[in-house]
Amino acid sequence: MEKLSDFILRENRSVFDEMVTHRFVEDIKADTLPNKAFERYLVFEGAFVETAISIFAYATAKAETMADRRWLIGVLDALANQQIAYFERTFVARGIDVGGFDVDVPAVSRFRDGMLGIARDGGFIDTVAAMFAAEWMYWTWSKDAAQHPISDPLLAEWVGLHTDETFAAQATWLKGRLDEAGKTLGEGQRAHLSAVFGKAMRLEIDFHTAAYEQEPTA
Repeated sequence: MEKLSDFILRENRSVFDEMVTHRFVEDIKADTLPNKAFERYLVFEGAFVETAISIFAYATAKAETMADRRWLIGVLDALANQQIAYFERTFVARGIDVGGFDVDVPAVSRFRDGMLGIARDGGFIDTVAAMFAAEWMYWTWSKDAAQHPISDPLLAEWVGLHTDETFAAQATWLKGRLDEAGKTLGEGQRAHLSAVFGKAMRLEIDFHTAAYEQEPTA
C-alpha cells in the first residue's frame, strides 16, 4: 500500500506546488521581496506562531503514547523559545509596531481559526496532517530559497530556521507519524486526512497572499 504521506502529497500536488511557487516564495528567491510585504508577513506569522503553540498543545493532549507526547513537548519548546524569540528580536530590530497592523484581516483570521479548529475539533492525526502540510511546505521551499542570495539578514535567518536540523527533524517526524498511522487506516480515513492537508494548504496560500494586500492601519 502507498505510504499515507505519499498518497496525500500526490493527491494535493497541484495546491502544494501552487504554494511552494507562490509570489512570496519567488520574491525571496529573487531577493525582491518588498520590505512592507515582509514586515506584514512577520506580524501575521508571529501571531500565528502563538496559535501554533495552542495547536500543538491540543495534539499533545490527544496523543496516545508517551513517545508522541515527548516529541510534541520538544516542538512546543522550539516554538516558544526559538521562533517566538526570533519575532521578538526582529520586531525590535526593524522598529515594527505590531499594534499598527490588523491581524484579523479575513485571510489571516481564516488561517488562524481554520488551523486551530482542525486541532480542537479533530483527532490527533488530523492535527498531524494539517501541520505536516505547513511544515513540509516550509521545509521544501526554504531549502530551495537557501540556495539563492538573500540580502536581508533577518529574512535569511527566517529561511534558515526552516532548513536547520531541528525543523527538518520536525517535518520528517510528522511525515513518519502519518505513515505509521496510515498502515491501519481505511480508504475513507486516508481521504479525510488528504482533505485536511488540502484545506491547510489553501489556507496557507491565502495567508501568504495577504502579506501583499494589507497596509498598516496606523
